Parts: sequence; C-alpha cells; structure tokens
Amino acid sequence: MVSSTISPSSEKKNTIVPILIIASLFFVFGFVTWINGALIPFMKTINELTSAQSLLVASASYISFVVMALPASYILAKIGYKKGMSLGLFIMGLGALVFIPAAEARTYWMFLTGIFIQGAGMTLLQTASNPYITILGPIESAAKRISIMGICNKIAGALGSLIFGSILLSGIDEIKEKLSLVSTTEKAKLLDTMADSVVAPYITMAMVLFVLGILIRKAPLPDVEAEPIEEAKEGETTKTSIFQFPHLWLGVLTLFMYVGVEVIAGDTIIAYGIALGFPASDAKFFTTFTLLAMVVTYAVGAFLIPKYISQALALRASAVLGILLSLCIVSSSGFTSILFVAALGIANALVWPAIWPLTLKGLGKFTKIASALLVMAISGGAIIPPLYGKFVDTNKADMLAQGMREVAANANATTEGYWILLPCYIFILYYAIIGHKAGLKKE
Repeated sequence: MVSSTISPSSEKKNTIVPILIIASLFFVFGFVTWINGALIPFMKTINELTSAQSLLVASASYISFVVMALPASYILAKIGYKKGMSLGLFIMGLGALVFIPAAEARTYWMFLTGIFIQGAGMTLLQTASNPYITILGPIESAAKRISIMGICNKIAGALGSLIFGSILLSGIDEIKEKLSLVSTTEKAKLLDTMADSVVAPYITMAMVLFVLGILIRKAPLPDVEAEPIEEAKEGETTKTSIFQFPHLWLGVLTLFMYVGVEVIAGDTIIAYGIALGFPASDAKFFTTFTLLAMVVTYAVGAFLIPKYISQALALRASAVLGILLSLCIVSSSGFTSILFVAALGIANALVWPAIWPLTLKGLGKFTKIASALLVMAISGGAIIPPLYGKFVDTNKADMLAQGMREVAANANATTEGYWILLPCYIFILYYAIIGHKAGLKKE
C-alpha cells in the first residue's frame, strides 16, 4: 500500500489533528525531563553526593541523545515516524520501572541507568517528533509550530516539577538535619525510607507511558517528507554529503550550547535556592518559575513568528537577553539572583524553535540524518551542567580553604558557577547573526 504524503503547503485543517497528537508527546517528555530539577537535590541527599555527582542525573538523561540519536534515525527509516514514537514511549516506560529496584537498593548507578533508558526513549521521540512538526507545514512558520509544542512541553515540565518536588522533597530539610545527629544504622533507615518515595510515582508513570504508546500506534498520523533540494542548474554541482552544509554543523554546536544553558536554568535552580538558604518547601517552586517564563515567551513567539519577526531575529534577541541575564545572576545575590535565573526562561524559550528550522533549511534528503545530529546535540545537557557543578565544588573548596564559613562558601560558589552561561550565549548570538547563513546561497 502506498502511503499518502503531506507536503509543507498542505491546508491547515489537515494538520490540526497531527499537531495535537505531537503536542501530547511534547507534553510527555516535558513532564519526564523537567522532574530532574527535583531529582537532583533528592539524589544528592539519599546517595550523599557532591554537586558535580548529583548533576550526573542530567548527564544520564542527556548523554543518551549521543548514544541513541543515530540508531534512532536508523530505526525511524525502517519503521516510520508513528511506530518510532510508540516504541519511544514503551522504552521510557521500561526506564521508569528500573526506579523500583534502584530505590530498593538505594544505588545511584541503578537510578542513573533508569534515567538513561528513559532518555533513550525520549531520543527516539525527539528524533521523530521535531523534524515531523518542522516539516508538517511551511518552513517559514516552523518556529511558530515548535513554539506551540514548547508551551505543551514546559507546562508539563512545570507540573512535573511541582508534583515530584512535593513528593520527593517533602521534609527533606528535617531529614538532612537528622542525618547529622543519628547513628549510622538509623541514618541508613532514614535514607532507605526516603528512597522508597519514588516507587509509587514511577510505577504510575510507567503505566501512563505504556498506555500512550498503544494509543500513538493507532493515532491518525500522516507521512511527511521534507522539501527536496533544488535541482542544480547546468554547470553546477549538487550537494552530495552532509559535510557540505556548514550551517548545519554550526547549528548542531549552537543547540549543544543551548541545551546546556537551558538545563542549568531549569535543573539547578532548586539546588541553588537551597544553597542560598531557602527551605526546600519554597525552593521546589523555583523550576516552575523558569518554565512559566518559557511558556509565556513561547506564546508570544507563536503570535509574532513569522508574521512580525523572523526566526533569526528572535534568536538574536534571545541570545542578547541571555548574555545580560547571565551577568545579572553573577552580580546579584539572594532571591534577586534566583529571579534572574528564572528569567533565563524568557531568553531560552525561542532558541530551540528558531534553531531547528534555521538549521534544517535547504537540507532536503539530508533532513533525517541532520535531525539525528541535532538530537545528538541535546547532549549539551549532559556535559555543561556537570561542568557547572565542578566549578561550584572547586570554588567552594577554595573558599573553605581561605577560611570562609561553609554556608557562605556554598552560596557564593553556587552563584559564581553561573559564569559558564556567558560563552554559551555568545556562541548562540554568533549563530543568530552569521552562522545560520554559512554555506547557503543568498536569497
């Protein structure tokens, strides 16, 4: 049977149902991704970790995009977008189930394994859904569609952060105080009890993911194909290799930088608040501040792009704002500094939806492999946040060696760690101004 193909010029009414279905997938991996903000301080406590070690929670999730992106591209070429999305949900469900034995053993590497497996499933989902929504309509309005997906993603992330923050961080301040006073045996019992709190929510998550996997398999999703590369005129040569698109490779590196700063903004803010002396009962809301800032900006972007501003202009404005906010974070303290971290959600919101269409422009038959490369760039979330954590640990050790009190050293070192954001936003600005045009013909 020959499958029907929807071109980018298809009527809007034919894409509403597919857009709603893909939006539900963005909701799912938004929920799963952004609970890391609560998992990081939780894992740090139950496994008695340093800041750098605790941020391996983010690494385990995002490094899967390096390992699985190209295999995911191969899988999608064999089974198609819809079956690939369904399979991705099933894999995420299996990863959620790994949390059960991990909690029983209270073993960090087992938790990281579960997170990695979930990341592998999300890789398959991302590799399918991002190019799908990009080429489902005109490339000029792709950022608008991806912005709508971003709203679903971040609303889900805000809900996930609140729900899991309430479950995992409930009473964590009291438990941390008790840990320094009780015997080794009592300490182990307290931590075991705390670890068991992940079992019920992850069983529920697994069941929901399995059901969604079945529903997506039966969903009415049409096939889509990218616009072909323009035929070469007489005397010209066609593009024969993915290496002939410098704007793609610069886009991959830009996305790598972006995901790193987005993860830092969303996943470190709770731990940052705790380091500054805020109780966990208050700090658990801080990731939600970041995500709500992104949701509002996504909505603005969906309205403005491409009718009033271009995707490139949105990217330039986002990068400049990111640079300014990074400087504000390291130059301030207390709740003001936390608000500046949350405001990074405004700077970050339109970067992802702008980078994808700018990078995929003109790639034609290379779109699927390029999408896999872009998904691999999500590994920025695995590498840049632990570097932030390493800076925090190193700075804290230096400050303690100089005689600073631990509370002050922890707060100051955590704030200074945000210097890592600056070079990332500078590179994003370069891509927004120059990099996205590299190697492309002037229109």
